[in-house]
Amino acid sequence: QVQLVESGGGLVQAGGSLRLSCAASGKIISINVMGWYRQVPGKQRELVAAITSGGSTNYADSVKGRFTISRDNAKNTVYLQMNSLKPEDTAVYSCYVDLVSDFRRQARWGQGTQVTVSS
Repeated sequence: QVQLVESGGGLVQAGGSLRLSCAASGKIISINVMGWYRQVPGKQRELVAAITSGGSTNYADSVKGRFTISRDNAKNTVYLQMNSLKPEDTAVYSCYVDLVSDFRRQARWGQGTQVTVSS
């Protein structure tokens, strides 16, 4: 079994910062892409940022220059540093991991963590 454990959400004022973490554990052979999505009630889930095993990154236009995704391959952990937060960043953030376990490629999602940015 593979588990993802997220941490780091919370309430912050506009202009503030938060750092999200997502650690994968279990019988993991390899991890390809790790990423963060967010969802607001009534809207589609959107990709915030993703990072490959080689370190290539991709960001939503709305967060470029403010958010930074990184990963620690030794710890199977992905981070999302969020700076200059805006009220429109308020959402439930979920990590996503594309991995190989039991010799099968699988996708795993974290439980989600609430990020609330007050104006």
